[in-house]
Amino acid sequence: MFRTFIALGILVFNLYSASNEGYDLCLQKITDSKSIHNQTVQVPVTKHQRLVFSTSVPSTFKIIKSNPFLSLYLVEDTKGFPYPFTFTSKDILEIASFTNKTVTAMKITKNQVGLNQFAQANKALVSPALINGICCSLEGVVTSKGIIQKEYLQRFIQAKNSDYSDIGVRVKDEKGSVVVVLSDPFMENNKFQKGDVILAYDQQNVKDASSFMKKVLFADVGSKHSVKIKRNSEVMTFFLQTKKRFGGGYVSDTFLEQKGIFFNANLEITKIEKNFKNYGLHVGDRLMQVNGIKVTNQENLIKHIATVKDLSSLLFERNKFQFFVQIN
Repeated sequence: MFRTFIALGILVFNLYSASNEGYDLCLQKITDSKSIHNQTVQVPVTKHQRLVFSTSVPSTFKIIKSNPFLSLYLVEDTKGFPYPFTFTSKDILEIASFTNKTVTAMKITKNQVGLNQFAQANKALVSPALINGICCSLEGVVTSKGIIQKEYLQRFIQAKNSDYSDIGVRVKDEKGSVVVVLSDPFMENNKFQKGDVILAYDQQNVKDASSFMKKVLFADVGSKHSVKIKRNSEVMTFFLQTKKRFGGGYVSDTFLEQKGIFFNANLEITKIEKNFKNYGLHVGDRLMQVNGIKVTNQENLIKHIATVKDLSSLLFERNKFQFFVQIN
């Protein structure tokens, strides 16, 4: 009887892991493990731990650690699941998006660029969902903002904390080059300017925005690096030390986060750090203008802030009463 039980267990494990059975077994594994539940992803990554994607704090698990930028949580699973999902270091060509009931074969068309641009697929995908390879390898999580790719999931699980490094730039791919589109005016000794082309990072050629931002974000906060850039016709090299990243992903990213103020999509304050409480602001106050310029969302706010040299006047509204706050 004992041998029969062992044999059945091995058979189930092999069935879940078999690559030649197509996606049906992966769908069954997702269903059996209850990896998608109540509009959250709750995928087992060890026998007694689950990786959770949720836009609200999970209340049914003991939280081991969290990542507010990606709305990720690592939680304890007391019941456990004997066949956790695993990552592979290989690039998997055949992948699909899984809900509890559907499987959608797909391809990644744009890789994740840091915390501000999640990966995109060649098809419209339902969220939340899991991205898996044909052998059930965990390749990503589908969210309303796009796909969080496996490197970011792995890094969260393995890292001691959820801090990311920052060098004060936001970049994009443009005509085969990695170009600075925004430069943080609040970062001390920030030498980057809009339009700078990133040529090399730590003496290695920069090929695309996705790989460049992973190197920047995943570095230790406070580590030292060299960045080679081209500005107009001049090539120069900067030597810098990374700072802590404050915004991006599911956290507002307006550069004002360094000052201790965080917003929702409507530019209403959601959180105020201690260093900003002296300005008399309250959670719920709505930002209306910056230096006399009207702002309506995070995108045009960060673009405006990145272009001003002296940010001093913020107009807020509270219960239909408008007031100015002077900052430096």
